[in-house]
Amino acid sequence: MATDSAAMEPKAQAALALHRFGFGPRPGGISAIASDPRGAVLADLKAGAGLIDNPDLLSGSEAARAAFDFRQERKAARLVAQIDAQEAAKAPQASEMANKEMAGEMANKDMAKPEEANKPPRQQPGVPQQIYLEEAKARYDAALNANIGLAERLVWFWSNHFCVSADKGPTRPLCGAYEREAIRPHILGKFSDMLIAAESHPAMLLYLDNARSIGPSSIAGLRQGKGLNENLAREILELHTLGVRTVYNQTDVTNFAKVITGWSIVPPKRDPEHGGEFTFNPRMHEPGAQTVIGNNYPDIGFEQGRAVLHDVARHPATARHIATKLARHFVADEPPPLLVDKLTKRFLDTQGDLMEVTNTLVSAPESWEAPRAKLKKPGEWAMAAMRTTGLAAQDVRRVVNVQNLLGEPLWRPSAPKGFSDNSAAWLDGMAQRLDIANQVGRIVGNKGQEPDEMVDLALGPLASRDTREAVKRAESRPQALALLLMAPEFQRR
Repeated sequence: MATDSAAMEPKAQAALALHRFGFGPRPGGISAIASDPRGAVLADLKAGAGLIDNPDLLSGSEAARAAFDFRQERKAARLVAQIDAQEAAKAPQASEMANKEMAGEMANKDMAKPEEANKPPRQQPGVPQQIYLEEAKARYDAALNANIGLAERLVWFWSNHFCVSADKGPTRPLCGAYEREAIRPHILGKFSDMLIAAESHPAMLLYLDNARSIGPSSIAGLRQGKGLNENLAREILELHTLGVRTVYNQTDVTNFAKVITGWSIVPPKRDPEHGGEFTFNPRMHEPGAQTVIGNNYPDIGFEQGRAVLHDVARHPATARHIATKLARHFVADEPPPLLVDKLTKRFLDTQGDLMEVTNTLVSAPESWEAPRAKLKKPGEWAMAAMRTTGLAAQDVRRVVNVQNLLGEPLWRPSAPKGFSDNSAAWLDGMAQRLDIANQVGRIVGNKGQEPDEMVDLALGPLASRDTREAVKRAESRPQALALLLMAPEFQRR
């Protein structure tokens, strides 16, 4: 049954707001917004929302150059090691006495500190992984420290919509910078601006192979005999804008792929100062006008691609596709048709103004009246658990490992469509959530509030009688906390 939001008491609306639109309550969070839950959610969309101001984080091009330098140093080290090994093989054998003396010394050392002798050396992450972890911590901290978290939820949504994957080697050190540079500045701006920023970012050009896509009739194509790569063009039309099986066909994909040939990256090997930056290479660009979805686009270099993106960003099919995904993410697997219609209309009326679309999402009664049946995705549930218990992401590797265990590894979707937003995709991972809940219970369960207080902190009036009784009857505080984190009301939006 749908929930009558008007009949809900203020604290129940506040708890619903935090779970549906944010990352769940922090201590005192429900009471803090009970006077005006909707207003508090909308207030999360202030100027600069979603941005991360951390001068220690590298830009995308800096990260690309740092990773390139690391790989070059590692290659050089391997070469030196090979030379040393060859020289050692040529050297005369050490005397038997010297070997015995050395063996004796080593034995003495082993006897003196057997635990040190048997302890494996601690592995330090390489530069690409270290950059990845620093970016991960910045992302987690932003979610954990947000008052409500709507802006961060939007970042996570759009980052998954325009996903790249760290599993594609060169992309790993760029994932965090990509999110900060292409997604965060635009979550409340024009959809077309985010679209262009995402599709032209080096992380996307690497992930979907456009950096090496060459027009068959371009200067480079005629000389090298290399051809077109349609991956980015197809995913832009199919996943990022118009939606699967809508108004485009294979010819549109091919022509659009030709339009964005030349969208590439400055090689760090050739340019130590600007390596890793976006570049438009006219020698790779397919010459001539192209027709995409019934519109003709003259050959004006890089601007030819921008023109196509501007048009598909404002297309009615794109508006419907984005509206449906937003409603599905925040409200229900089968979103209320009236809500989808409202979001679609607002998108079209404002030419993709995402602030206006988000305001409509939060203000619509349908967003509040839908039953709390939608399962939180693993990363969102983990953040909610940490916010409720006061855990910090001090060792970011542990949090990253939690997401790995739960089946939603950070910035590592298995395909360009990103992680699923349907509850059914995550049901099989409930056993892993229970393992994590038990671990959290053991870490913090004996500290802080009594079980009843924990329920009020995390769920307030949303908690059912069964949940309250189960938590109250737990044999220990750690078990009570684990039961709370696994309660249906905590698992769902």
